[in-house]
Amino acid sequence: MIAATQQLESYLESFSEFEKLAAGHSLPWLRQLRQEAFARFCHTGLPTTRDEDWRFTNVATIAQTPFRLDRQIRIRREDLPPGQLAVSAARLVFVNGRFAEDLSSFDDLPRTVEAGSLRAQIEKNSQPLEAHFGRYLNLQRDAFSALNTAFAEDGAYVHIRRGAALEKPIHLLFISVANGGSVMSHPRNLILAEEGSQAAIVEDYISLPSEGAGEPALCNTVTELVAADQAVISHYMIEREALNAFNISTLRIQQGRGANVASHSVLLGGALVRNNVHPVLAGEGAECLVNGLFIGGGRQHMDNYMMVEHASPHCASRQFYNGILDGHAQGVFHGRIIVHNAAQKTDAKQTNRNLLLSDDAQIHTKPQLEIYADDVKCTHGATIGQIEEDALFYLRSRGIDEASARKLLLSAFASECLERMKQDGVRKYIEQVLSHHLAGVGTLPAQGNRSEERGRSWEEIA
Repeated sequence: MIAATQQLESYLESFSEFEKLAAGHSLPWLRQLRQEAFARFCHTGLPTTRDEDWRFTNVATIAQTPFRLDRQIRIRREDLPPGQLAVSAARLVFVNGRFAEDLSSFDDLPRTVEAGSLRAQIEKNSQPLEAHFGRYLNLQRDAFSALNTAFAEDGAYVHIRRGAALEKPIHLLFISVANGGSVMSHPRNLILAEEGSQAAIVEDYISLPSEGAGEPALCNTVTELVAADQAVISHYMIEREALNAFNISTLRIQQGRGANVASHSVLLGGALVRNNVHPVLAGEGAECLVNGLFIGGGRQHMDNYMMVEHASPHCASRQFYNGILDGHAQGVFHGRIIVHNAAQKTDAKQTNRNLLLSDDAQIHTKPQLEIYADDVKCTHGATIGQIEEDALFYLRSRGIDEASARKLLLSAFASECLERMKQDGVRKYIEQVLSHHLAGVGTLPAQGNRSEERGRSWEEIA
């Protein structure tokens, strides 16, 4: 109790300092939004395992770590890791949540698309933001989103004009640097896709080593994506941070009539990762794909919380999530489909498939349907298994060594998710990232004592 009070006082001190200097502190609507969000966070605190939505994920280590904001860190272009997305309309780079213009590029961005710093948009023209910023989140339910909204200042602002069609994706690269201490950042992204527009957005999360490489970093991101009538948007989230990092991300999607949105998540790094995806199919005939892959080893903890709301009739949604867990890793899939009473003729499907590569890996899967309409078609299911020994034997009988055979089978399992990614350049990029990552996963026979090979417990980090 004393530790919790001290931590709350630390957040209060950080917020008091932040509020005086934050972009838009003179805007009444934004100031009120931040203050109400912080008041809500102070009232509820961070979630515990007593909260049903966090039943399988303990965030006590985050709650007890004295995180601080870092507003000064800068890196050089040569510090960026190689192998970034090769083809993009624009690349926006953020370091500890703050826009780095000198590291960003806008070479192929058409005039029909505006992309840049949210902070800059707040300072020069906040009017387009007011109608959408923070209007779709449930701050009463989600403490991390409330915390993000309280500290929201910078991130990506993307505005795709009516009828615009982007051939290349927009790449948002978020870099966490410990910088000698336990650093927290709260990137806030707002993506507005007007009627009939088409685009792909890639959120990419990485860590860079620093003097404080042993200290944990918290990246708590919120992305609000508003897809107007008939818009077609693909959103990709790639998380591959260091094994001592904490990543909490929330993607809130608001869909208009006939809008088609695909959400693709690939989780590879981090000590504790929580991936929230919440589409609301608010317009008739809207369609949504929620597709993901998570791969964990050592003592990584990866929690996926999907909540798809059907609010209008004749809408369709599909959820497909695959997990691969090794060592003592733990995974969570909590998928909810809510069909409101006005959402007749709903067509919804949910599938979660998991591979456990060791005796100590665990998966908690909870597919869930809440149906309040009487003319719907909804299905859900979950499977948990291991690598099939017959398939492994077949490959080895063809002269393939065991490590290569296991990697081949894991790649085939992961490719189910990749095949649903329609953006060729992004899919190839993710394939390269996965190929490198899978080289160190499940390449030996399953053993309970392999967990230490891939990092410490996230509970031991702080």
